Formats: sequence, C-alpha cells, structure tokens
Amino acid sequence: MKEKGQFSEFIGRWRQEIQALWDKLPKDVRKDMERVLDDLPIKRKDWRSLLERTSEHLRLLTGDRHSVAIVGPANVGKSTLYNQIVLEPQDRAAVSAVPGTTRETQAAEVGIFNLIDTPGADAVGAVGQQERQKALDAAGEADVIVVMFDASHGIRTPEQELFQALKSFDKPMIVALNKMDLVKGERSSVIGKAAAALGIETYQIVPLRANKGQGIERVLTAVAKSEPGIVAALGAALPAYRWELAQVAIGRSASTAAVVALTPLPFLDFFPLVGVQAAMALSIARIYKQRLTLARARELILTFGLGLLGRTLFYELSKLSGPPGWLVSAAVAAGTTVAIGYAITIWFERGVKLSSENLKRISSVVGELLIDRLRSLGGRRPSRGTLQERVRQALGEIDEQGVIEIPDADE
Repeated sequence: MKEKGQFSEFIGRWRQEIQALWDKLPKDVRKDMERVLDDLPIKRKDWRSLLERTSEHLRLLTGDRHSVAIVGPANVGKSTLYNQIVLEPQDRAAVSAVPGTTRETQAAEVGIFNLIDTPGADAVGAVGQQERQKALDAAGEADVIVVMFDASHGIRTPEQELFQALKSFDKPMIVALNKMDLVKGERSSVIGKAAAALGIETYQIVPLRANKGQGIERVLTAVAKSEPGIVAALGAALPAYRWELAQVAIGRSASTAAVVALTPLPFLDFFPLVGVQAAMALSIARIYKQRLTLARARELILTFGLGLLGRTLFYELSKLSGPPGWLVSAAVAAGTTVAIGYAITIWFERGVKLSSENLKRISSVVGELLIDRLRSLGGRRPSRGTLQERVRQALGEIDEQGVIEIPDADE
C-alpha cells in the first residue's frame, strides 16, 4: 500500500501538486498552516460554527472564493450533503427518495468557498443527458470536485465511467462513499471493493452518512487543504470560533448550576456546584485542545477563590429588596459559574489569570441581572425545567446586549 501522506484524500496527480504547493511555502508559514489543520473541528456542528465565523475574515483574503462541486449518480445523497454544509436555510436543496429530484445546478456561499449541488450524472434519455451535461459542466468549472457514490449499490460500470470522466478534468477530487449505514457486512470490505473498482487506495475514500452528518468534517478538511488561502481564513477565525463555543458551554453550565442550587442554602450547595463547574472546565479545555483531568479541573476552579466569591455574591444579592431565597441561590450559582467560565476561557486563550476583583465584577453583574429577569417567576420556586430555561433565556439576553464587560486579564 502506498504511503498515506498529508494530502492522501485527493485523487490523481493533484495530491502531489498540492503537497508541492505547500512545500513551497516559507517554513514558518507552513508550520502555522499545519497547526490550523490540526486544530480543525472533528464534529459537523462545530464546523458550521467555524464556517459562520470564517465569513467575517474573508475580506483578509485576495481573489475569489473557491468553488466546490458535488457530483455523482442520481439519488446518492448529493443534495443531502449540500444541505448539511450550507449555512442558510433558504439555500437548501429539495430532497426526496425519488431519483432526479435535483434537475438544475444550485449554489450557495459557505463562508470559505462556494458549494454547488448538481443533477444526477448517470441518467439516461434526452433529459438525463442534459442533466449529466449540467453536472459535468459544473465539475469542469469548479476548483474542487467531491464525487459521491452509494455504498449500498457498489461501484459498477456507470460509476467507473463517471469517475474516469471527472478525472479527465484534472482537478483536485475527493471521493465520498455515502449511505454507509445501509451496508450489509463489513464496512472495510465494502470500502475495499469500491477502492479496487475505482483504482485508488482505501484511505482515499471518505465514508459518509450524510443524512446524519457523519464524515462530513473529513470532506471539509480535505477542501480546506486544497488551498492555503482557505486555511488562512480558517486560522483567522479559530479564536472567534473557540470563544463562541466557550460561551455556549458557559451558558449551559450556568443554567445547570442554577438548578442544582434551587434549595436556598448557598453555602451547603456551593461545593456540589464544583462538579458542574469542573465539567464546564473540561468542555472549555476540549474546545481549546488543552489537556485537563477532572481532578485538575477541580483544582483549577478552587484556585480562582470560588468559595469566597460565592459568599461575597450571596451577601450582595441578599440586599436587593429581599428576593426569595431560591432566587438568590440560583443567581449565586449561575453568576459564580459564568465568572469561573470566563476566567478559564481567558486562561486558556491568553495564558493569564483574571484578578479576584474582575471575577467579583462579572459574577455580580450576572447575579443582579438574573434576579432582575427572574423576579417575574414570583416567590414560589419554579420547576427545574422552567428555571433552567429562564436562566438560559436571561443569559442569552445578557450576551446579546453585551452587558458583561470582559476585562483585560492584567487589569
């Protein structure tokens, strides 16, 4: 078997040409590019977030966006893959189990590139030939081709002929084998037979379950590798993407912490909250690709003076026109969790620790705003589900309004 290599996803001479293109980059630039590739997401939902953030950095690039055409036989899942990648609902394609649902090419911007969905390229008859020509025309004009086949049908003569026709365009090409969930028998055997029929190596096939979003990240990573400019845009967006995901983790943990603290005994409930906050620390560490054990996460939280922070916040919030005990307890838990979440995020992002005054400021702002937003629930304790939903809504409102001022770490 041939050496896999860094650009093994591509078919034909383009694998060597893309590698040569990267090799010509200055050594420091190449290292930065490779670091970006190593940091790319491994989940489709995280890729979507990164693509959304990347669009803000496109103006840093010169030239037009790359175009990526999805080509293959009818009913192999091209439109399903297209819909999983496009960012705007109005850009999505119609899909059905009926072959030939897609009759025309359609395109959408996906932040770092333009994505093109095409009709089936294996149809027969006059109309079928027209659709095949539209698909081939799109492939010929694209910068990168994603050719899709149906794993449950295997690679037959029509698929082999289409593959050879696409290879003749001499474009970077990625082979995706969709509907792996419908495969009977060993997946490795099916992939091996498909590779043999196409005359390529097994590692050059990307297995997909497009309807579930599985495997799509490998397609997107391969597209990114095709052009250093795409990697540059992704690298520019990574900090914003990580910060955004960290905010999601913080909000989720804060709402959970509020539920844990429903009983108005903040000092007794405080230490069980460390478990929620430790899980939050682990989530943020994964986002920033930092190694962190559960024990180390607990230690990290305690080093931020969490106990004193919670007690101080409790006394402050108790003075706000006598809110019910459960509300103070929930606000202490959520406010403290948000402050610790920001502290951990800034620690991972900047390598420095927020001061106790900054932590107190963040927790106080969140705690007071939560009490203000949640007073409408009245004096009776709400159900856990109601409280959690209200806290999430309140935190979302706080985030949208930019109420929390994130200080510089060295203030």
